[in-house]
Amino acid sequence: MKLLVTGGAGYIGSIVSAMLVDAGHDVVILDDLSTGHAEAVPAGATLVRRRIHDAADVLTPDFDSVLHFAGLIAAGESMVRPEIYWDNNVVGSLALLDAVRAARVPRLVFSSTAAVYGNPSELPITEAAAAAPTNPYGSTKLAIDLAITSQSSAHDLAAVSLRYFNVAGAYGPIGERHEPETHLIPIALQVAAGKREKLQIFGDDYPTPDGTCIRDYIHVADLARAHLLALETAEPGQHRIYNLGNGNGFSNKQVADVVREVTGHPLPVEYSPRRQGDPVTLVASSAKARAELGWEPGKADLTDMVADAWAFYRTVLA
Repeated sequence: MKLLVTGGAGYIGSIVSAMLVDAGHDVVILDDLSTGHAEAVPAGATLVRRRIHDAADVLTPDFDSVLHFAGLIAAGESMVRPEIYWDNNVVGSLALLDAVRAARVPRLVFSSTAAVYGNPSELPITEAAAAAPTNPYGSTKLAIDLAITSQSSAHDLAAVSLRYFNVAGAYGPIGERHEPETHLIPIALQVAAGKREKLQIFGDDYPTPDGTCIRDYIHVADLARAHLLALETAEPGQHRIYNLGNGNGFSNKQVADVVREVTGHPLPVEYSPRRQGDPVTLVASSAKARAELGWEPGKADLTDMVADAWAFYRTVLA
């Protein structure tokens, strides 16, 4: 198949692109490199350096599918700079959907997020849970989920949204690197490597066993495999939504402990006030993805995820 991967130079998009190339697909990556890295683009893929707002200049009727990863992802930043999230995540994605419709591309896989659920009333979170995002990041992703549902129904688009929980780990020479970095595990690894003085954890007074937020972590390779399964199972006129997590919750304190164990280095921690917009606990039920996609997480242990991320850090970033 000929596939367009938006955001294919980013963390998750580049790993999915590598798997698609390995599977024999013709992969074109659309990425403006504002947060992605050209060196993460896999050999065999074609990079077009453009914004998703310009997708109509790239998409042609010979494309079989679009996998849409391009988006801003920092929940905290979205609270103070919501305008750039609405522009990139919504305006840009709507332009992409217009291009998909004009070119009659039959399939779409969308990188959504567990942030659409906000503070859920029941755990683990199923796809039937009410959507109530607590930050603009989650709101913008939910807006596009709703737009995709409309387009699937009206224009016979075969679409799948994958709602990620926290992603970690690496895939060989491809791993997580954002500038600035906002995610807990890579920041903790920077502290362990002596590149930062301390790890800042926001809030130690949440209603959890140790007072810190709890998140469900999924290995990036497991997450990437789900996209290939979604391509295979998408059905015309349907927009299917799947949660992707391993069903286990780990607190921020637990993550810090695992980083100390894996790296063998000290990890000074400073606790700061809660960050506005952060849900207390997010843990997924992936039963639907297991049943309908045939997906199973292969690396559900947090220690394995941190170890892979640490190996990437030492070999590529150090």
